[in-house]
Amino acid sequence: MSVSSTGQARPAARGRRHPVRHRALGALTAALALTLTGTAASATPPTAQQADTSGLREVMFVGNNWDGTADVIKSTGDFTRIGRINVIPDKDQRLTEIYLNPIKLAYFLGIRQGPGEGHDQFVDDMYSTPDGSSVVVSRPSFADVVSIDLATGRINWRFPVSGYRSDHMAVSPDGTRVAVSASTSNKVHVLDIETGRQLGSFSTGDKPHENVFTDGGKYLWNMSIGEVNTALDDPWLDWTKGDRRITVVDAATFEQVKVIDMRERLDAFGRKDLSDSVRPIAFTPDESKLYFQVSFFNGFLEYDVASDRIERIKTLPKNPATSEDRTTWVNDSRHHGMSMSPDGRKLCVAGTMDDYATVVDRATLQEGPLVTASKPYWATVSGDGRSCVISEAGADQVTAIDFATGEKAVSVPVGDHPQRVRLGHVAAGWTSPSGG
Repeated sequence: MSVSSTGQARPAARGRRHPVRHRALGALTAALALTLTGTAASATPPTAQQADTSGLREVMFVGNNWDGTADVIKSTGDFTRIGRINVIPDKDQRLTEIYLNPIKLAYFLGIRQGPGEGHDQFVDDMYSTPDGSSVVVSRPSFADVVSIDLATGRINWRFPVSGYRSDHMAVSPDGTRVAVSASTSNKVHVLDIETGRQLGSFSTGDKPHENVFTDGGKYLWNMSIGEVNTALDDPWLDWTKGDRRITVVDAATFEQVKVIDMRERLDAFGRKDLSDSVRPIAFTPDESKLYFQVSFFNGFLEYDVASDRIERIKTLPKNPATSEDRTTWVNDSRHHGMSMSPDGRKLCVAGTMDDYATVVDRATLQEGPLVTASKPYWATVSGDGRSCVISEAGADQVTAIDFATGEKAVSVPVGDHPQRVRLGHVAAGWTSPSGG
């Protein structure tokens, strides 16, 4: 069984879990972790791994958050762009609804001024369907998930999430289910990827963020990151950031299996100074180790799933040009983005506010060359597993870094403010509906 990241205990008034129940859950799932094994959740980027891919072409989807487009690029080699999708074909209709509803409008404008840095957030995450006919996209500013037909560019279905903002998603290993975080309602929805029908949902901590399926799709992990848009960033004000935790549920019943409070684990490791807001994560291929980033920290930590404790920490270099004023770091990030090579030997880390990415040897935790990058916001793995692919939100491009050498291989221009990059499929002869 595997873990995703985030956690923090809060006073009883903020919904702190009962300590006896928490210990019981911990004991139960520690036993499960020792007996269960699973397929890698992070070594191979989640795709429809069990689907028939004959007649399909493997690609990468790059979500251009401020554009409302997704670029489709080659998944290996020179990563050339082969097309572009408009993921907001219903923009006028959605904006009309928002401007006629004062509450929706308030949240819409809040997203623009907060996490959007003055821009609307039109695409956060995306996954293709197993047959490569559609791409499913979460659209934060529109608080929904839509399925876009890749042949026509039309919307197949739309699912409005609870609350007022959608965020990170995850697709099950068989490609049939997609999980999406509803940021403002502290809930994760799990949908049928073909129809958009809700299969179930579960509650999380404050501001659910990343989702990960583990154990071949048996479990679903969510990391809630709390408030990341306030200016209360001093360490002594960390308690104002909300209830941050990892929630693990049974992916069939959506019943809670475990809650992990990283505050306790960080304190036990001797790092009370670190935030417990867990950001991007990466698992080893056997899901025995979890590597995770936290807010404000230039580095990452290693968590052992079976023993339920943090074992190692890696502090990466700071960029002397980066301001030490934490309020200037986007959404409380310092480093945001991690991926692991398929063999589990290398980690790729996006040093977002320090403007570099680097490949780290997992055995020694020694970093390689610091590859200059402009606001690298995400890291994933190429189709052939040889490269780490990062999105450079500050340069409107994606860059491939060779896992073996740690050196930059190629950069490819994409749209405005690329964030999530996901492996997927399109029809073998696919071209953009609009010719883009």
